[in-house]
Amino acid sequence: MKVQVIDYTSDNAAKDFVESLYNTGFAVLINHPLQQSLVESIYTNWQSFFNSDEKYDFAFDIENQDGYFSPDISETAKGHSKKDIKEFYHIYPHGRIPKNLKNEILDYYEAASSLAAELLDWVEEFSPNDIAKHYTEALSNMIKDTPNTLLRVLHYPPMTGEEEPGAIRAAAHEDINLLTILPAANEPGLQVMSKEGNWLDVPADFGNLIINIGDMLQEASQGYFPSTTHRVINPDGKGNNKSRISLPLFLHPRSEVKLSERHTQHSYLMERLKELGIKP
Repeated sequence: MKVQVIDYTSDNAAKDFVESLYNTGFAVLINHPLQQSLVESIYTNWQSFFNSDEKYDFAFDIENQDGYFSPDISETAKGHSKKDIKEFYHIYPHGRIPKNLKNEILDYYEAASSLAAELLDWVEEFSPNDIAKHYTEALSNMIKDTPNTLLRVLHYPPMTGEEEPGAIRAAAHEDINLLTILPAANEPGLQVMSKEGNWLDVPADFGNLIINIGDMLQEASQGYFPSTTHRVINPDGKGNNKSRISLPLFLHPRSEVKLSERHTQHSYLMERLKELGIKP
């Protein structure tokens, strides 16, 4: 298995993108429209935020699921017993955002969401007819005016040597949503599991845009598009003392959107949040 690197500006971009998603659950775009300078600025400014005590003023709201999640209440991946070694902040346009960071992060949220709608159109265009007939509405329309799409600013702190044995930055998991849009992080570590069960490094050159399938697209496509298992491994050697900042945008339909005969977006999300231990 090889995750395909696709030139967004090429004539075959849409077809190649969907082919890579189908075969691997992932695709990597280059020459995409998201500004690298904006991503770099966000990484720098949010690193300062995570280094400050201001983050504690934005402790997460259990009902709205926005704000700052400390390492003590970080996620435990489904099927795992150890918490991930990370802290993060949940961004919704209607949620709480530090004033000095708000305009920049919402500019990115809007730009990435716009690109995401186009990528969902690509997915639908190249879905086989017998799969596309199960979509209850156009995939890109599922996220139109949604309040649920989540931008997560992730901080994986430097390793101290005092981490719980067996814990890693992000244990093997699948995402919940339709698609995840992820600029390459400022440090490596992202791996995807092949169909043969081997861990492979995802091409993570700075400037790449990494897209992967989540469980909701798998559900909506009757399993045609696989929600692929991935993880973030701990650094070794000289990389131990470096933070890692990551900026995934999780595309979520409106709450009432019907994914399948079994689930709406809301019912599926509640089921998974309980499994992750971040919703009672």
